[in-house]
Amino acid sequence: MEQSTFYEICGWVASIGLVLGYLPQAIQTMRTRNTDGIALPTFLMTGIGGICFMLQGILHKPEILWSLFITNLITTVCSLVVFGIKVYNDYIKEK
Repeated sequence: MEQSTFYEICGWVASIGLVLGYLPQAIQTMRTRNTDGIALPTFLMTGIGGICFMLQGILHKPEILWSLFITNLITTVCSLVVFGIKVYNDYIKEK
């Protein structure tokens, strides 16, 4: 197997694993709106890290790293939604 093919397969396997590992928690939080056990800085930093990885995937030369971009697009959107729910529950809803 050629090195670039192996590299690409590893990227997609890692992407699928990350999304499948992260998505159930995000979906459960979105459904239940329960954020009691969630640390606000965790989801904030996950969102920021995801944005940076998306930029890395898009700006990579000579070609876009789609596995890196798509994975981090999904996790960033979920992180920002969960972050928003957490902020709402902890600071806005309390008032």
